[in-house]
Amino acid sequence: MKGSEPMHVITPTDDNVIATAAAEMTGLASPSRGSTELSTWKVGIEPDTAGPKHVIDREQVWTVTAGALEVVAEGRTEQVREGQTLVVPAGVLRVFRTTDQAAEALVAMAVGGRAFLPGDDTGQPVPWAQ
Repeated sequence: MKGSEPMHVITPTDDNVIATAAAEMTGLASPSRGSTELSTWKVGIEPDTAGPKHVIDREQVWTVTAGALEVVAEGRTEQVREGQTLVVPAGVLRVFRTTDQAAEALVAMAVGGRAFLPGDDTGQPVPWAQ
């Protein structure tokens, strides 16, 4: 059992929302908001939208809370529907997309994750997980 570390209640604000060309991420738990080991965020993706092909160097757990996602990872395609959870291993080239409906998901990842686009050896921090 750890010492007397305080609990943290996190209330998302507009400052915690980052929009990309493919989705809107709302940062929840992260080091900048009081978490030391785990980052979590909410993802909202509009219909008929695909994210970029990329790799994350940490395992991610995606729980779809609305709609459905189609995920292609290492040549394998999975449909993940509302109420289902997908575990994506670290280091796997993946792309997430929606079809004719929007989707929302909650994502969890160990802190310190970096994203890599194909051909990028340095990567970049995942901003909503910082």
